[in-house]
This record gives sequence, C-alpha cells and structure tokens, in this order.
Amino acid sequence: MQATILCIKWGTVFDASEVNLLYRACRDNVQGDLRFVCLTDNRVGLLDGIEARDIPDIGLAPAAWKLPGVWRKLSLFSDEIGDLGRVLFIDLDMMVIGDLQPFFDQVEGSRFLNVGKSWYPGRERLEKEVGTGVYSYDIRKNAHVLEAFAKDMEGHMKTWQNEQDFVGAHADAPSYWPEGLVLSFKRHLCHRYGKGLFVAPSVPPDSARIVAFHGDPRPVDTVKQTIWGPAPHWHAGAPSWITAYRQRYGDDAQKT
Repeated sequence: MQATILCIKWGTVFDASEVNLLYRACRDNVQGDLRFVCLTDNRVGLLDGIEARDIPDIGLAPAAWKLPGVWRKLSLFSDEIGDLGRVLFIDLDMMVIGDLQPFFDQVEGSRFLNVGKSWYPGRERLEKEVGTGVYSYDIRKNAHVLEAFAKDMEGHMKTWQNEQDFVGAHADAPSYWPEGLVLSFKRHLCHRYGKGLFVAPSVPPDSARIVAFHGDPRPVDTVKQTIWGPAPHWHAGAPSWITAYRQRYGDDAQKT
C-alpha cells in the first residue's frame, strides 16, 4: 500500500533544502512505497523524488499570506488536490525520527496533534486542542472546511486565532494521536529558565516518532545559532542528535 505524505512551502522561511531533508527522513521511515507531495510557489532545488504542485488559489490576497494565523495553509483542503485522497500532512519544522507506520494506521476521520494542556500546562487551554503540524485526513471528505472558510474569509480571520483552530472546529470526525507519538521539542525536551545554557535538551525516547518544532526555535536555529530559544528559556550549543539528523538527511549528505 502506498503512503502519501504532503507538505507545503511558500515564501522564504523554509527553502528547498528543508523539504529535501523532510523527504529523506520520511523515505527512511516509511514501509513500502512513498508518494511525497510538496505544494509550493518555488520548485527550484527540490529532489526528483518529490512531486511538486502549485499551491491552490483559495482566494486569499497576497497581503493575507503574511498575516498571523497561517491562513494560506487552508489550501490543503482544496478540491484541486482531492485526487491525493487520504494523506499524512507534516509541517517542515518537524523532525521524523522513527517508523511512521502508526500514522498510516488511521484510515477514517481526521487525526491531529493534541496541543492542549499537555503541551501548554498552566495556561488557559482546553484539555484537547487541535494542532495541524502533523495530521491525517482525506482531502475529499474535508472539502467543506475550505468551503466554510470561503463564505466569510475576512470574518473568520477575525473570529479565529489561526487556521488550526478553524480546522479543529470544522474537520471531519477529529481525533488525536496517542500521547508521546509526537513530542514538542521545547515543551517535552528543552529546559526552562536558563538551565539549557548548561544542560543539553533531552534525547527523545524510542517511542517518539516525530519531534515538533513549533514556533521558536526552528531545527536549523539549534545548529546555526550559539544561543537559541525564546527568553528566558535560552539554550546553548547544537544538540548532538539534531546535528546527526541534519547531517544524515540534509543536502550536504548528497543523498538522492
């Protein structure tokens, strides 16, 4: 059975090398055939094994692409890519570190990250809250998500904090990945209040399959910046396991 993984890239925050890195990591951790699709506004530099497609136009003005909320990401629900059927979407700031088969065992409904209180303890958040960094869904069965947004784009962008909150309220039969399958880098592995200046982030356990780098820092920051992370939770130096990952799957490895 073929596994289909989908990602999206536009602008300059991520370049082709980050797509290539994710592709290689996914290929290493998928059993059987892999179809890897990237929706993008710039195909230059993508590996031959990556199927590049244009980002569907969902009617958002270019000025809205840069607004808080990542609203252009709702193009993932366009019927223009409905032929892909059921896909596993993975953001480019994710590290794939283990067998992805559990993510393909989901064959009905939509399954998301739970970025509720387990990721943000102490904050006023729901126990369960949809995160769209890694999710499995059937594009054909979720066309109504984009249709609902298109009815009042400006109003929805004012009402909802971001696209993932909107998706969580409209997706088909939402559920959540088991705890521990995807870890938050800064919540589960990093340290707080300056401890990271002296102690390296924890190595993810074997049970974790993906490490999520949501917000600051991004993976590349940890290997290119001497001091990284949001204040006051700074860290120093490159974690050895992140360096090894990028050396193994990055373009410098010259893997195809």
